[in-house]
Amino acid sequence: MKKKVIAYLHTHWDREWYREFEVFRLRLLNVFDNVLNMLEKGEIPCFYFDGQTSAIEDYLELNPEKEKLIRTLIKQKKLFIGPCYTLVDEFLTDGICFRKNLEIGLKYAKSLGCQDFLGYFADTFGHSKNIPLILKEFGIDKAVVWRGCPDVIPSEFIFNGIKTVNLVRGYFLDIFSTNLSIKTKANVLEKNLDKIAEKSSNVLLMPIGADHLGIEHDVAEQIKEINKHLENYEIELSSPFKYFELVKNNFNFKWNDELRDNSQTFILQGSYSSRIKLKQYNKKCSYMLDLANRFQNFGQKKYKTKSYENVIEYAYKLLLQNQAHDGICGCSTDLVHRENEIRYEKVLQIANTIIEEVKHQIGEPSLIINLSNSDFSGVVEFETTKKQSEADCQLIGTRKGFPNNLLYNTQKTPTTEDITKIYTYLTEVECKKPSQLLSKTNKFYPEIFYPLDLSISNTKLENANLVLMIKDNKITIVDKVSGNIYKDFIRFIDFKDNGDCYNFGPVTGDLGETSKIISSKIHIKGKFRCGLIIKFKVGNTILNAEISLDKNAKMFKFKIKWNNKVKNHLLQVQFNLLKPVNQVFSKDLGMLIERNFDPDYEIRNNLPEIKGIEAKTNTAPMDGYLCTQGFEVVTKGLCEYEVKKKSILLTILRATGIISNPKNPARLTPAGPPIEVPDAQQTGENSVEFFIGFGDEKNWQSAMQEAFPYMILNK
Repeated sequence: MKKKVIAYLHTHWDREWYREFEVFRLRLLNVFDNVLNMLEKGEIPCFYFDGQTSAIEDYLELNPEKEKLIRTLIKQKKLFIGPCYTLVDEFLTDGICFRKNLEIGLKYAKSLGCQDFLGYFADTFGHSKNIPLILKEFGIDKAVVWRGCPDVIPSEFIFNGIKTVNLVRGYFLDIFSTNLSIKTKANVLEKNLDKIAEKSSNVLLMPIGADHLGIEHDVAEQIKEINKHLENYEIELSSPFKYFELVKNNFNFKWNDELRDNSQTFILQGSYSSRIKLKQYNKKCSYMLDLANRFQNFGQKKYKTKSYENVIEYAYKLLLQNQAHDGICGCSTDLVHRENEIRYEKVLQIANTIIEEVKHQIGEPSLIINLSNSDFSGVVEFETTKKQSEADCQLIGTRKGFPNNLLYNTQKTPTTEDITKIYTYLTEVECKKPSQLLSKTNKFYPEIFYPLDLSISNTKLENANLVLMIKDNKITIVDKVSGNIYKDFIRFIDFKDNGDCYNFGPVTGDLGETSKIISSKIHIKGKFRCGLIIKFKVGNTILNAEISLDKNAKMFKFKIKWNNKVKNHLLQVQFNLLKPVNQVFSKDLGMLIERNFDPDYEIRNNLPEIKGIEAKTNTAPMDGYLCTQGFEVVTKGLCEYEVKKKSILLTILRATGIISNPKNPARLTPAGPPIEVPDAQQTGENSVEFFIGFGDEKNWQSAMQEAFPYMILNK
């Protein structure tokens, strides 16, 4: 008896990739016009539109007259859309943005009448174990995945609590668009279906479609003819939802870990470090937009200020458009990513304007609010046009500009005469509970509630918790709480990279160039913050490291600046710990996960010799936080770490110049077009920021709050 094959028609729609957004959108009009026409005439039973709504929105913006037809087809269950707004990369987003992605996508899909949803992640570069948990929050109990599934996973399995389908042969099947004979097509399909059958029950799922691909006008007729030649299978055109119904009792295998195995499919893990400037933009926008949202909610509740909900949603759409995997992964054309940067700038403009307008509406001359979910005590930074008492504050900078209360006053226009001196100060606040306001009648800093614990020299930086000192051209850090001493703790290493935007391409035997310290001097000295500037030289590159430490802080802040003149290389900062690194805890979609490593693994000794294989790495993604052996790192947009023996290496630059290099030693098969992308070399001025300290992963949120305090400041 022949096995039933449920085949669904789809197109995978990257809004932008090897072509720019508007170019692909014009293609979208042609592809989707044809799909709608075939659905309306009954030439195909249904169409699944890639699990995202942004493409429908892009289409209707130019063809609004088609909305009625789309609503009708959705109601007839011939067209399925949503639940996401865009297909974001699961490891380069965060929990807040991913929830917004579902919230916005579901809202739009339901407004058009769609009620059937599944988490569709056919082309995501691996899958977070926390995705199913978030899907369940939105009432979605099924998903489709592909990349990252190890060989042991069958077609139907339970992925961290929800029914999930593994697309064994991938989502792209465009054989119906070829000029091959029906018999040849049947032979090719039989072989592919045999592979799927090895992992499946009595019913198989087969996608028909590919990237930006239209539907062949005679696809139904082709399938009818192909069925006559298939020995073991009978193909039926339908939807993924029918497949889930037919196999509903076959979900027995359980998998509760992430899906990042690359033995069967590429997961393209080099994208975590490609075009790091985009990742930094993304983190800043996510933080500022969430801060603006928290503040406008606070203002509405306490001061009856205006609502910015529609503006917030608009800004999140801009941000999520950039988080689509071919955007945030950094594997598109230079023009695409220049447009990404414009969108990021728009998000920052909106977030900052909301914050300042709400401040103006509140009208408090002195304002400190804790907008986080936990208590906060420590040093904070603020700007003011008035000089402050040295007893309360530490001056760290000045600039010329317009006062914000003038810029955001709609009844006044700033003039040249209004430009004034603006001061940047540090001060210290006591334990401020969530949503607690420090009013104008209070002092910023009522009393010294911690001893003055900072000290600094040209080679030493210290407070009550930490010491950093330079001796014999090496950095030693002391954790005064545990008593642990970390010698030769921090260094920079530069490696060759013969890869591309998708994968780091290591050179066999490359040991990298190691940095040397060439100078150190005091950068800032005060009672709330002290800092050094340490100059490192690695190869011919000079790195200027501003390392600061706040009063009673538990983390050092690093800001590294350099002029990159080198192409095709990987630059990492290495932290040398006391024991081999076997286990790392890192943040993933707002939750902490555990990963285990072989500290002796070396990618340069394990490069593939045949096509179709992607080298295993000891790198992994991080959502801004990692902890191992009590050592913590918080980053501002650095998303990749590597384990090597007793060290954690944080990638601060990966410079390449091609989307997909056909000679990449880590992946001998193309992952995209070989388009040159000079901007991906990131030549010129670069800077990165991160924090390091020592603590327990169980208290990881405290480290995150020290690096990202949800505080609104004004005076």
